[in-house]
Amino acid sequence: MPQDKLSMRKIRDVLRYRHSTELSLEAIARALNISKAVVAKYLKLATDAGLG
Repeated sequence: MPQDKLSMRKIRDVLRYRHSTELSLEAIARALNISKAVVAKYLKLATDAGLG
């Protein structure tokens, strides 16, 4: 069963945490209460879009 989409706020928070801190994917996931796979997915999408 698919999950609801992540809010834009959480997507921005994923990118902000990754690029302004030394937090691991697991730490970012815990801080935002989302899975590590979701963090990795949005970081990859950002990289593919030339944002990372």
